[in-house]
Amino acid sequence: MSSALPESLNLAAYFLDARIAQGEGHRVALRTTRGDFTYAEVFARANRWAHRLAALGVRPEERVVLALPDGVDFVGAFFGALKLGAVAVMLNPDLKPEAIAHQLHYTRCAALVVDAAHLAAFREADAHARHHPTFVVADAPDETTHHAAAPAHFETFASHRDDAAIWLYSGGTTGHPKGVVQTHGAFVNTTERYAHQVLKLGPDDVTLAVPKLFFGYATGANLLFPFSVGASAILFEGRSTTDALFSLIERHRPTVLINVPTVINQMVSHPEAAAYDLSCLRLCTSAGEPLPVELYHRWQARFGVELLDGLGTAEMWHVFLTNHPGKVRPGSLGTAVDGFEVRVCDDEGRPLPRGETGWLWVRGDSRALGYWQNLAGTMRAFRGEWYVSGDMLRQDADGYFYYCGRGDDMLKVAGRWLSPQEVEDCLQAHPAVHEVAVVGVTDAQGLLKPHAWVVTRGACDPGDLEATLKKWVADRLDGFKVPRAVHVLPAMPRTHLGKIDRGKLRKG
Repeated sequence: MSSALPESLNLAAYFLDARIAQGEGHRVALRTTRGDFTYAEVFARANRWAHRLAALGVRPEERVVLALPDGVDFVGAFFGALKLGAVAVMLNPDLKPEAIAHQLHYTRCAALVVDAAHLAAFREADAHARHHPTFVVADAPDETTHHAAAPAHFETFASHRDDAAIWLYSGGTTGHPKGVVQTHGAFVNTTERYAHQVLKLGPDDVTLAVPKLFFGYATGANLLFPFSVGASAILFEGRSTTDALFSLIERHRPTVLINVPTVINQMVSHPEAAAYDLSCLRLCTSAGEPLPVELYHRWQARFGVELLDGLGTAEMWHVFLTNHPGKVRPGSLGTAVDGFEVRVCDDEGRPLPRGETGWLWVRGDSRALGYWQNLAGTMRAFRGEWYVSGDMLRQDADGYFYYCGRGDDMLKVAGRWLSPQEVEDCLQAHPAVHEVAVVGVTDAQGLLKPHAWVVTRGACDPGDLEATLKKWVADRLDGFKVPRAVHVLPAMPRTHLGKIDRGKLRKG
């Protein structure tokens, strides 16, 4: 597939400079805990950040790590680095020192932008790291004076559409996540394909995201997508609790909510959920983990807001499979976004008939360049135009795709494939189950058997619950899909991306 985008393309020019050129500088770009900021104010701040980084010796193509909470400094430094032609690498500012030290060495960044609240942990990590970048403290008093004095204009670097623009991090439950090197063209392509054609974002939209900006899902949906049309994004520091989200919705009246199943569940389960008015929302998206059918219906019954489940990866940047407004099929991932081709293939890469479960192959103009310092992984995952993920899907007769689990999570039980997602959907429908994960555990005979871990909605007797849930599944699915054991947990263990840590469950 060949890109129709211009060869000279810089994200800062496309998403920010263009708003000024088109006379939209007066529009509100960001609604934050520090007040509202117009596009003209963000533009000036980004230019000053570009000057500031350039004065420190940062050059085009070098990496700038951003370890900041969501807010105007994040956005200013993000676009400032891109204006300079540098590569933005976004990190969770709450990483532990050991993980920070690894990232300093792995990225070999020229500069690290951090706020004062997180500075101590990054200084500690720097003392033990093998690579020592220039530190830039976003809100230090002496730096603020220097920042304000910098010129408000900066000539945006003429990047190529295939130049590296941003590093994203792939998911994973073990070891360090892989750096996915994405291009300027990839972000523009998905914005025009998904944000414009599917979400149909316009200048009057106001977006609010559950994930923070260092996640690629939110970088797109709560920054790049709204900026592409002159809309507004709500940014806030701190955790995305249900109380915080309901308060922000009440205050700012967003039109699009960027969500994940775990928080969707928390919102509909909130004891005062019925008291909150979400009528301002025209749609809500879900991604990051499977959305159970039962949870979809609970959301619809409680809030009546259209919920679009979809699938995206860092390697293809953002959503390429999605339910479309007015065409939602609960339990499915929907259909391919225009401009992307998705196939379900066997182990040899041959397309499978509809109805059969196989590996996800996808191609489109948002394909990454590869994994940083991981040629073997790049060669396994990127095959010509195609990206081959570790996800398994099936496609129904109408062309809708269904998530069947990660390939390493799929279970071969009694000679037949078992999708943990199918059993989880079944268990999630039981009124006593708040959250569930099904994982394969090897028994004393060396055979793989499905076990279920559940978080209940209230106090219960584990023995009674186990018998009840086993019967619940046996009445609805084939016998080999019934969990051999049910374990009750107070809360699910989670990975650095907030997903259920199935590896930890598997280990007990």
